[in-house]
Amino acid sequence: MIPKILTIAGSDSGGGAGIQADLKTITVLGGYGMSVLTALTAQNTVGVTGIHEVPPDFIAAQIDAVAEDIGVDAVKTGMLLTSHIVELVARKIREHGMPNLVVDPVMVAKSGDPLLVVEARNALKKHLVPLSRVITPNIPEAEILSGMTISTMAHVKEAARIIHGEGAENVVIKGGHRLDRPVDTLFDGSDFFLFEGEHYDTPNTHGTGCTFSAVIATGLGTGLSVEEAVAWAKEYIQLAIRYSLDIGEGHGPTNHLAPVLLEWDKSEAIEELEDAFERFEEMDAGYLIPEVQSSLVYALPHARSADDVAAFPGRIVRLYDGAAVLAPPEFGVSEYMAKVLLRIMKGFPEQRSAMNLRFLPRVIDRAEELGFSVEEIEVSLEEGGCSGAPLIRLLERMDRPPDLIYHRGAHGIEPQIILMAETPGQVMDLIEELDVRDSEDRAW
Repeated sequence: MIPKILTIAGSDSGGGAGIQADLKTITVLGGYGMSVLTALTAQNTVGVTGIHEVPPDFIAAQIDAVAEDIGVDAVKTGMLLTSHIVELVARKIREHGMPNLVVDPVMVAKSGDPLLVVEARNALKKHLVPLSRVITPNIPEAEILSGMTISTMAHVKEAARIIHGEGAENVVIKGGHRLDRPVDTLFDGSDFFLFEGEHYDTPNTHGTGCTFSAVIATGLGTGLSVEEAVAWAKEYIQLAIRYSLDIGEGHGPTNHLAPVLLEWDKSEAIEELEDAFERFEEMDAGYLIPEVQSSLVYALPHARSADDVAAFPGRIVRLYDGAAVLAPPEFGVSEYMAKVLLRIMKGFPEQRSAMNLRFLPRVIDRAEELGFSVEEIEVSLEEGGCSGAPLIRLLERMDRPPDLIYHRGAHGIEPQIILMAETPGQVMDLIEELDVRDSEDRAW
Protein backbone atom coordinates (compact mmCIF):
# COMPACT_ATOMS: atom_id res chain seq x y z
CA MET A 1 0.00 0.00 0.00
CA ILE A 2 1.03 3.58 -0.57
CA PRO A 3 2.66 5.11 2.54
CA LYS A 4 0.56 7.88 4.10
CA ILE A 5 2.76 10.79 5.17
CA LEU A 6 1.47 13.74 7.19
CA THR A 7 3.25 17.08 7.26
CA ILE A 8 2.40 19.57 10.01
CA ALA A 9 3.96 22.86 8.99
CA GLY A 10 3.52 26.36 7.63
CA SER A 11 2.58 27.36 4.12
CA ASP A 12 5.13 29.06 1.85
CA SER A 13 3.36 31.23 -0.71
CA GLY A 14 6.54 31.13 -2.80
CA GLY A 15 6.24 27.36 -3.13
CA GLY A 16 9.84 26.51 -2.27
CA ALA A 17 9.58 25.44 1.37
CA GLY A 18 7.03 24.45 4.01
CA ILE A 19 3.92 22.46 3.19
CA GLN A 20 4.41 23.01 -0.53
CA ALA A 21 7.93 21.55 -0.53
CA ASP A 22 6.86 18.65 1.66
CA LEU A 23 3.93 17.61 -0.52
CA LYS A 24 5.97 17.85 -3.71
CA THR A 25 8.69 15.68 -2.20
CA ILE A 26 6.35 13.07 -0.76
CA THR A 27 4.49 12.76 -4.07
CA VAL A 28 7.64 12.41 -6.21
CA LEU A 29 8.90 9.68 -3.85
CA GLY A 30 5.69 7.66 -4.14
CA GLY A 31 3.98 8.59 -0.89
CA TYR A 32 0.51 9.99 -0.26
CA GLY A 33 0.94 13.43 1.24
CA MET A 34 -1.43 14.97 3.76
CA SER A 35 -1.14 18.36 5.41
CA VAL A 36 -1.95 20.29 8.55
CA LEU A 37 -1.31 24.02 8.24
CA THR A 38 0.01 25.77 11.34
CA ALA A 39 0.63 29.18 9.78
CA LEU A 40 0.29 31.06 6.52
CA THR A 41 3.28 33.06 5.34
CA ALA A 42 3.51 35.79 2.74
CA GLN A 43 6.88 34.69 1.44
CA ASN A 44 9.08 34.66 -1.64
CA THR A 45 12.74 33.99 -2.41
CA VAL A 46 13.80 37.27 -0.79
CA GLY A 47 12.04 37.06 2.55
CA VAL A 48 8.94 36.67 4.68
CA THR A 49 6.69 39.73 4.62
CA GLY A 50 3.87 38.41 6.78
CA ILE A 51 2.82 35.51 9.03
CA HIS A 52 -0.75 34.58 9.93
CA GLU A 53 -1.08 32.02 12.72
CA VAL A 54 -3.75 29.34 12.27
CA PRO A 55 -5.97 29.12 15.38
CA PRO A 56 -4.97 26.15 17.58
CA ASP A 57 -8.46 24.63 17.57
CA PHE A 58 -8.41 24.52 13.77
CA ILE A 59 -4.95 22.93 13.78
CA ALA A 60 -6.38 20.27 16.10
CA ALA A 61 -9.36 19.79 13.78
CA GLN A 62 -7.06 19.21 10.80
CA ILE A 63 -5.02 16.61 12.68
CA ASP A 64 -8.13 14.78 13.91
CA ALA A 65 -9.69 14.75 10.44
CA VAL A 66 -6.64 13.09 8.89
CA ALA A 67 -5.86 10.66 11.71
CA GLU A 68 -9.43 9.44 12.29
CA ASP A 69 -10.13 8.62 8.64
CA ILE A 70 -7.00 8.14 6.55
CA GLY A 71 -4.36 7.18 9.10
CA VAL A 72 -0.69 8.07 9.26
CA ASP A 73 2.40 5.95 8.56
CA ALA A 74 4.83 8.76 9.31
CA VAL A 75 4.57 12.40 10.33
CA LYS A 76 6.94 15.34 10.09
CA THR A 77 6.76 18.75 11.66
CA GLY A 78 8.11 22.01 10.31
CA MET A 79 7.15 25.57 11.20
CA LEU A 80 5.17 25.53 14.46
CA LEU A 81 5.63 29.20 15.42
CA THR A 82 4.47 29.31 19.07
CA SER A 83 4.66 27.23 22.24
CA HIS A 84 0.86 26.76 22.18
CA ILE A 85 1.07 25.14 18.75
CA VAL A 86 4.07 23.02 19.74
CA GLU A 87 2.25 21.67 22.81
CA LEU A 88 -0.94 21.06 20.84
CA VAL A 89 0.84 19.17 18.08
CA ALA A 90 2.75 17.04 20.59
CA ARG A 91 -0.48 16.21 22.43
CA LYS A 92 -2.28 15.22 19.22
CA ILE A 93 0.61 13.04 18.05
CA ARG A 94 0.48 11.15 21.35
CA GLU A 95 -3.32 10.99 21.30
CA HIS A 96 -3.43 9.39 17.85
CA GLY A 97 -0.35 7.25 18.38
CA MET A 98 1.31 8.58 15.22
CA PRO A 99 4.49 6.65 14.42
CA ASN A 100 7.77 7.72 12.84
CA LEU A 101 7.82 11.37 13.90
CA VAL A 102 10.46 13.44 12.12
CA VAL A 103 11.00 16.85 13.72
CA ASP A 104 12.49 19.55 11.55
CA PRO A 105 13.05 22.26 14.20
CA VAL A 106 12.37 25.15 11.84
CA MET A 107 13.46 28.31 13.60
CA VAL A 108 14.66 30.74 10.92
CA ALA A 109 13.88 31.08 7.22
CA LYS A 110 16.65 31.10 4.60
CA SER A 111 16.20 34.87 4.46
CA GLY A 112 16.83 35.18 8.21
CA ASP A 113 13.21 35.76 9.22
CA PRO A 114 12.17 33.98 12.45
CA LEU A 115 9.69 31.09 12.07
CA LEU A 116 9.67 29.94 15.71
CA VAL A 117 9.34 32.55 18.43
CA VAL A 118 12.02 32.44 21.11
CA GLU A 119 9.60 31.45 23.88
CA ALA A 120 8.64 28.32 21.92
CA ARG A 121 12.13 26.82 21.89
CA ASN A 122 11.83 25.30 25.36
CA ALA A 123 8.41 23.91 24.49
CA LEU A 124 9.91 22.23 21.42
CA LYS A 125 12.66 20.64 23.53
CA LYS A 126 10.28 19.61 26.32
CA HIS A 127 7.23 18.36 24.42
CA LEU A 128 8.17 17.42 20.86
CA VAL A 129 11.82 16.31 20.84
CA PRO A 130 11.15 13.36 23.21
CA LEU A 131 8.50 12.05 20.78
CA SER A 132 10.75 12.15 17.75
CA ARG A 133 12.17 9.16 16.00
CA VAL A 134 14.44 11.54 14.08
CA ILE A 135 15.23 15.22 14.58
CA THR A 136 17.01 17.11 11.78
CA PRO A 137 18.53 20.42 12.94
CA ASN A 138 20.99 22.38 10.87
CA ILE A 139 24.03 23.70 12.71
CA PRO A 140 22.47 27.00 13.94
CA GLU A 141 19.42 25.06 15.17
CA ALA A 142 21.62 22.41 16.79
CA GLU A 143 23.47 25.19 18.63
CA ILE A 144 20.19 26.43 20.09
CA LEU A 145 19.00 22.95 21.02
CA SER A 146 22.33 21.90 22.57
CA GLY A 147 23.34 25.24 24.07
CA MET A 148 26.84 25.09 22.56
CA THR A 149 28.80 26.62 19.71
CA ILE A 150 29.51 24.31 16.77
CA SER A 151 32.47 24.87 14.46
CA THR A 152 34.12 21.43 14.14
CA MET A 153 33.06 17.85 13.59
CA ALA A 154 33.89 17.12 17.23
CA HIS A 155 31.41 19.85 18.20
CA VAL A 156 28.79 18.31 15.92
CA LYS A 157 29.12 14.95 17.65
CA GLU A 158 28.96 16.49 21.12
CA ALA A 159 25.85 18.49 20.18
CA ALA A 160 24.23 15.34 18.80
CA ARG A 161 24.84 13.57 22.12
CA ILE A 162 23.27 16.46 24.03
CA ILE A 163 20.17 16.55 21.81
CA HIS A 164 19.85 12.78 22.03
CA GLY A 165 19.98 13.15 25.78
CA GLU A 166 16.94 15.42 25.57
CA GLY A 167 14.88 12.52 24.28
CA ALA A 168 15.37 12.31 20.50
CA GLU A 169 15.79 8.70 19.40
CA ASN A 170 18.00 9.66 16.44
CA VAL A 171 19.71 12.98 15.73
CA VAL A 172 20.77 14.15 12.27
CA ILE A 173 22.81 17.36 12.27
CA LYS A 174 23.03 18.73 8.75
CA GLY A 175 26.44 20.02 7.74
CA GLY A 176 25.54 22.56 5.08
CA HIS A 177 26.29 25.50 7.42
CA ARG A 178 29.85 26.46 8.39
CA LEU A 179 31.59 23.11 7.95
CA ASP A 180 34.17 22.86 5.18
CA ARG A 181 32.10 20.21 3.39
CA PRO A 182 28.42 19.18 3.48
CA VAL A 183 28.54 16.15 5.76
CA ASP A 184 25.38 15.13 7.60
CA THR A 185 25.91 13.32 10.90
CA LEU A 186 23.47 10.72 12.25
CA PHE A 187 23.70 9.67 15.91
CA ASP A 188 21.51 6.79 17.08
CA GLY A 189 22.55 6.88 20.72
CA SER A 190 25.56 4.65 20.31
CA ASP A 191 27.07 5.06 16.85
CA PHE A 192 27.72 7.90 14.42
CA PHE A 193 27.07 7.63 10.69
CA LEU A 194 28.43 10.21 8.25
CA PHE A 195 26.76 11.03 4.95
CA GLU A 196 29.16 12.82 2.61
CA GLY A 197 27.91 15.25 0.01
CA GLU A 198 29.16 17.64 -2.64
CA HIS A 199 29.08 21.41 -2.39
CA TYR A 200 27.18 23.15 -5.18
CA ASP A 201 27.98 26.79 -5.80
CA THR A 202 24.41 28.06 -5.99
CA PRO A 203 22.22 30.40 -3.91
CA ASN A 204 19.18 28.31 -4.84
CA THR A 205 18.81 26.22 -1.70
CA HIS A 206 15.48 27.49 -0.38
CA GLY A 207 13.52 24.65 1.22
CA THR A 208 16.36 22.18 1.64
CA GLY A 209 15.58 21.48 5.29
CA CYS A 210 11.89 20.89 4.67
CA THR A 211 12.66 18.66 1.71
CA PHE A 212 15.31 16.67 3.58
CA SER A 213 13.02 15.87 6.50
CA ALA A 214 10.12 15.04 4.16
CA VAL A 215 12.28 12.41 2.46
CA ILE A 216 13.19 10.87 5.80
CA ALA A 217 9.53 10.73 6.85
CA THR A 218 8.57 9.14 3.53
CA GLY A 219 11.35 6.61 3.88
CA LEU A 220 10.33 5.67 7.41
CA GLY A 221 6.69 5.41 6.32
CA THR A 222 7.77 3.07 3.56
CA GLY A 223 9.55 0.81 6.03
CA LEU A 224 13.16 1.90 5.65
CA SER A 225 15.50 1.97 8.62
CA VAL A 226 16.60 5.36 9.91
CA GLU A 227 20.03 4.97 8.34
CA GLU A 228 18.49 4.02 4.98
CA ALA A 229 16.01 6.90 5.13
CA VAL A 230 18.75 9.44 5.89
CA ALA A 231 20.90 8.09 3.06
CA TRP A 232 17.91 8.42 0.72
CA ALA A 233 17.33 11.98 1.91
CA LYS A 234 20.98 12.90 1.34
CA GLU A 235 20.89 11.52 -2.20
CA TYR A 236 17.62 13.28 -3.00
CA ILE A 237 18.59 16.68 -1.62
CA GLN A 238 21.91 16.64 -3.46
CA LEU A 239 20.05 15.96 -6.69
CA ALA A 240 17.42 18.61 -5.92
CA ILE A 241 20.16 21.22 -5.39
CA ARG A 242 21.99 20.07 -8.51
CA TYR A 243 18.82 20.73 -10.53
CA SER A 244 17.85 23.79 -8.46
CA LEU A 245 15.70 26.49 -10.03
CA ASP A 246 16.90 30.01 -10.71
CA ILE A 247 13.62 31.64 -9.72
CA GLY A 248 13.16 35.00 -8.01
CA GLU A 249 15.66 37.59 -6.84
CA GLY A 250 16.88 35.83 -3.69
CA HIS A 251 17.39 32.21 -2.67
CA GLY A 252 15.69 30.17 -5.38
CA PRO A 253 14.16 26.78 -4.58
CA THR A 254 15.54 23.30 -4.93
CA ASN A 255 13.92 21.21 -7.65
CA HIS A 256 11.65 18.56 -6.20
CA LEU A 257 11.16 16.98 -9.61
CA ALA A 258 14.90 16.29 -9.88
CA PRO A 259 14.73 12.45 -9.79
CA VAL A 260 12.22 12.48 -12.64
CA LEU A 261 14.27 15.01 -14.61
CA LEU A 262 17.37 12.87 -14.11
CA GLU A 263 15.67 9.84 -15.63
CA TRP A 264 14.42 11.94 -18.55
CA ASP A 265 17.91 13.32 -19.12
CA LYS A 266 19.41 9.83 -19.02
CA SER A 267 16.86 8.47 -21.47
CA GLU A 268 17.40 11.38 -23.85
CA ALA A 269 21.18 11.03 -23.62
CA ILE A 270 21.04 7.35 -24.55
CA GLU A 271 18.72 8.06 -27.46
CA GLU A 272 20.90 10.89 -28.77
CA LEU A 273 24.02 8.70 -28.61
CA GLU A 274 22.27 5.94 -30.54
CA ASP A 275 21.09 8.39 -33.20
CA ALA A 276 24.56 9.89 -33.50
CA PHE A 277 26.20 6.50 -33.93
CA GLU A 278 23.73 5.62 -36.69
CA ARG A 279 24.89 8.73 -38.50
CA PHE A 280 28.53 7.75 -37.96
CA GLU A 281 27.85 4.28 -39.41
CA GLU A 282 26.35 5.85 -42.54
CA MET A 283 29.46 7.97 -43.07
CA ASP A 284 31.75 4.95 -43.56
CA ALA A 285 34.21 6.89 -41.43
CA GLY A 286 36.08 3.94 -39.97
CA TYR A 287 39.33 5.60 -41.08
CA LEU A 288 38.85 8.11 -38.26
CA ILE A 289 38.94 5.46 -35.52
CA PRO A 290 42.35 5.25 -33.78
CA GLU A 291 44.19 2.11 -32.65
CA VAL A 292 42.76 2.54 -29.12
CA GLN A 293 39.26 2.79 -30.64
CA SER A 294 36.88 5.72 -30.29
CA SER A 295 34.64 6.80 -27.45
CA LEU A 296 31.62 8.98 -28.14
CA VAL A 297 30.57 10.37 -24.78
CA TYR A 298 27.64 12.48 -23.61
CA ALA A 299 27.30 13.96 -20.13
CA LEU A 300 24.21 14.87 -18.16
CA PRO A 301 23.65 18.52 -17.29
CA HIS A 302 25.66 19.36 -14.15
CA ALA A 303 27.70 16.14 -14.54
CA ARG A 304 30.07 15.56 -11.61
CA SER A 305 31.56 12.10 -12.19
CA ALA A 306 32.00 9.35 -14.78
CA ASP A 307 28.69 7.90 -13.61
CA ASP A 308 27.03 10.98 -15.15
CA VAL A 309 28.61 10.30 -18.56
CA ALA A 310 27.13 7.87 -21.10
CA ALA A 311 29.15 6.00 -23.75
CA PHE A 312 29.22 2.72 -25.65
CA PRO A 313 30.71 -0.16 -23.62
CA GLY A 314 33.89 -1.40 -25.24
CA ARG A 315 34.10 1.79 -27.34
CA ILE A 316 33.44 2.19 -31.06
CA VAL A 317 35.58 -0.14 -33.17
CA ARG A 318 36.56 -0.05 -36.82
CA LEU A 319 34.85 -2.62 -39.03
CA TYR A 320 36.26 -2.45 -42.57
CA ASP A 321 35.32 1.04 -43.82
CA GLY A 322 32.71 1.48 -41.13
CA ALA A 323 32.28 1.17 -37.40
CA ALA A 324 30.57 -1.12 -34.90
CA VAL A 325 29.68 -1.20 -31.22
CA LEU A 326 29.41 -4.13 -28.87
CA ALA A 327 26.41 -2.96 -26.88
CA PRO A 328 23.99 -0.03 -26.47
CA PRO A 329 25.24 3.03 -24.60
CA GLU A 330 25.28 3.05 -20.80
CA PHE A 331 26.27 5.43 -18.04
CA GLY A 332 29.52 4.94 -16.16
CA VAL A 333 31.30 2.80 -18.78
CA SER A 334 33.79 5.41 -20.01
CA GLU A 335 36.91 6.27 -18.07
CA TYR A 336 39.43 8.21 -20.16
CA MET A 337 37.06 10.21 -22.37
CA ALA A 338 34.70 10.82 -19.46
CA LYS A 339 37.59 12.45 -17.59
CA VAL A 340 38.42 14.58 -20.62
CA LEU A 341 34.81 15.70 -21.02
CA LEU A 342 34.36 16.47 -17.33
CA ARG A 343 37.50 18.64 -17.43
CA ILE A 344 36.12 20.51 -20.42
CA MET A 345 32.74 20.99 -18.73
CA LYS A 346 34.35 22.68 -15.72
CA GLY A 347 35.34 25.52 -17.99
CA PHE A 348 32.57 25.25 -20.55
CA PRO A 349 29.57 23.41 -19.05
CA GLU A 350 27.57 23.60 -22.28
CA GLN A 351 30.12 21.35 -24.06
CA ARG A 352 28.60 18.02 -23.00
CA SER A 353 29.72 15.69 -25.80
CA ALA A 354 33.07 14.62 -27.22
CA MET A 355 34.70 11.95 -29.39
CA ASN A 356 38.31 10.93 -29.84
CA LEU A 357 39.56 10.30 -33.39
CA ARG A 358 42.66 9.10 -35.20
CA PHE A 359 45.41 11.71 -35.52
CA LEU A 360 45.41 12.88 -39.14
CA PRO A 361 47.16 16.18 -39.94
CA ARG A 362 44.84 16.80 -42.89
CA VAL A 363 41.84 16.71 -40.54
CA ILE A 364 43.47 19.44 -38.45
CA ASP A 365 44.27 21.46 -41.55
CA ARG A 366 40.68 21.16 -42.75
CA ALA A 367 39.34 22.23 -39.35
CA GLU A 368 41.47 25.35 -39.42
CA GLU A 369 40.32 26.11 -42.98
CA LEU A 370 36.71 25.89 -41.79
CA GLY A 371 37.35 28.30 -38.94
CA PHE A 372 37.09 25.76 -36.13
CA SER A 373 38.55 26.64 -32.76
CA VAL A 374 41.62 24.36 -32.87
CA GLU A 375 44.11 23.88 -30.04
CA GLU A 376 47.19 21.70 -29.61
CA ILE A 377 48.41 20.40 -26.27
CA GLU A 378 51.50 18.48 -25.25
CA VAL A 379 50.82 15.38 -23.17
CA SER A 380 52.73 12.98 -20.98
CA LEU A 381 51.87 10.04 -18.76
CA GLU A 382 53.33 11.93 -15.80
CA GLU A 383 50.76 14.73 -16.22
CA GLY A 384 47.79 12.42 -16.74
CA GLY A 385 47.66 12.37 -20.52
CA CYS A 386 45.06 14.45 -22.31
CA SER A 387 42.74 14.46 -19.30
CA GLY A 388 45.33 15.91 -16.96
CA ALA A 389 47.22 19.13 -16.33
CA PRO A 390 47.84 20.08 -19.99
CA LEU A 391 44.09 20.20 -20.65
CA ILE A 392 43.49 22.19 -17.46
CA ARG A 393 46.10 24.77 -18.46
CA LEU A 394 44.61 25.04 -21.94
CA LEU A 395 41.07 25.61 -20.70
CA GLU A 396 42.18 28.23 -18.16
CA ARG A 397 43.49 30.50 -20.90
CA MET A 398 40.55 30.09 -23.29
CA ASP A 399 37.57 32.44 -23.41
CA ARG A 400 35.50 30.26 -25.74
CA PRO A 401 35.18 26.49 -25.98
CA PRO A 402 37.43 24.67 -28.46
CA ASP A 403 35.88 22.57 -31.24
CA LEU A 404 38.98 20.43 -31.72
CA ILE A 405 41.92 19.58 -29.48
CA TYR A 406 44.80 17.45 -30.67
CA HIS A 407 48.09 16.12 -29.38
CA ARG A 408 50.98 14.38 -31.10
CA GLY A 409 51.27 11.67 -28.49
CA ALA A 410 54.06 10.73 -26.12
CA HIS A 411 55.66 7.60 -24.71
CA GLY A 412 52.75 5.23 -24.10
CA ILE A 413 50.16 7.66 -25.51
CA GLU A 414 48.76 7.41 -29.03
CA PRO A 415 48.40 10.76 -30.83
CA GLN A 416 44.75 11.73 -31.18
CA ILE A 417 42.19 14.32 -32.11
CA ILE A 418 39.27 15.15 -29.83
CA LEU A 419 36.13 16.83 -31.14
CA MET A 420 33.66 18.40 -28.75
CA ALA A 421 30.26 20.05 -28.99
CA GLU A 422 27.06 20.51 -27.03
CA THR A 423 25.44 17.27 -28.25
CA PRO A 424 26.47 14.04 -29.99
CA GLY A 425 24.52 15.19 -33.03
CA GLN A 426 26.67 18.32 -33.22
CA VAL A 427 29.80 16.18 -32.92
CA MET A 428 28.57 14.27 -35.99
CA ASP A 429 28.02 17.60 -37.78
CA LEU A 430 31.69 18.43 -37.20
CA ILE A 431 32.79 15.02 -38.48
CA GLU A 432 30.73 15.43 -41.64
CA GLU A 433 32.41 18.79 -42.29
CA LEU A 434 35.83 17.22 -41.74
CA ASP A 435 35.44 14.40 -44.29
CA VAL A 436 38.96 14.27 -45.75
CA ARG A 437 39.41 10.58 -46.52
CA ASP A 438 41.72 9.45 -49.36
CA SER A 439 42.68 6.16 -50.97
CA GLU A 440 44.99 5.27 -48.10
CA ASP A 441 42.03 5.20 -45.77
CA ARG A 442 40.29 2.26 -47.47
CA ALA A 443 39.69 -0.77 -45.25
CA TRP A 444 42.48 -3.25 -44.74
